[in-house]
Amino acid sequence: MRLKITAGNITLHVELLQTDTARALLAAVPFESRAQTWGEEVYFSTPVSVPLEKDARQVVEPGTACFWTEGNAIALPFGRTPISTDERPKLASRCNVIGSVSGMLSSIRSGDRIKVEAA
Repeated sequence: MRLKITAGNITLHVELLQTDTARALLAAVPFESRAQTWGEEVYFSTPVSVPLEKDARQVVEPGTACFWTEGNAIALPFGRTPISTDERPKLASRCNVIGSVSGMLSSIRSGDRIKVEAA
């Protein structure tokens, strides 16, 4: 299961885990959104609303694809956020881990149009 995320001429791929959240996102594609950034994290709203999963985490490794249940958003951290206490990304709150992302996240800017589809 994979998602393709396009922002202008940037294309990212998300390798999805076999989770309820990942399946819900895959069922909702295609959709469009607008990128927002928070430190070294790109996030954007989705049409999906799911509960927090039991293995949700707040501190993750760079490149971990997450779903922020409080904002119904995909969160793609690639480095430190404003609340990080070490080099790892610390998300605003616990998030569902949905997989891993590859691509140049640092080139995406707030306001960029995001297109999400199955890959």
